[in-house]
Amino acid sequence: MSESDGEASKKVVPLSANARRVLGVLVEKAKTTPDNYPMSASAIISGSNQKSNRSPQMDLDEDDVLLALDELREVGAAREIQGNGRVTKYRHAAYDWLELDNPQAAIITELLLRGPQTIGELRTRASRMHNLPDLDSVKNVLDSLIEKDLVEALTPPGRGQTFSHKLYTPQERQYLEARVEKHAATKSSAIPGEKKDVIDQLIARLDAVTERIDDLEARLKELES
Repeated sequence: MSESDGEASKKVVPLSANARRVLGVLVEKAKTTPDNYPMSASAIISGSNQKSNRSPQMDLDEDDVLLALDELREVGAAREIQGNGRVTKYRHAAYDWLELDNPQAAIITELLLRGPQTIGELRTRASRMHNLPDLDSVKNVLDSLIEKDLVEALTPPGRGQTFSHKLYTPQERQYLEARVEKHAATKSSAIPGEKKDVIDQLIARLDAVTERIDDLEARLKELES
């Protein structure tokens, strides 16, 4: 292992579910709505609890988000800054903390926001943050993240292979692989491959529209605060 690889591995520490959601939201919004970034605690709450592009659904309140931000700041993954006026705002430091480039950040962010996913799902969903022209490009990014010990394959190679980030707590990691394999088996047996691809594309379009609505609602809430 090179010195740089060892240094990156030392930075990787498990994060609570709330901290992972908040970090994912900060990176996502920095890429998709830069005019509203850095983010206030109120905007982070809205982004964490939105109905699209999130799994599982969460219902975080202000205390949850502030504790998550404290956790992220402690490990060097987020920073507090003084915004215009009296509102304190926050920004992520994921690029430095995990030594990421733009395509790596897009993939990690989707894994943080939605949990384990296939290469096809990651390409569809992460492309809203960084252009990923084909499945090979996603595979190359995943390989680079696996080398950094930030991502792992949960299922064997082949159609439907599932990947996950490695920021889960030890307790969560104990049952993660079994849950993902059961879910994948249920989906593959219930829906033929070609129909599943069409359904995934329709869901992705619906998610994009829903996210725009959620982002508009978050902006309105921030203007009202």
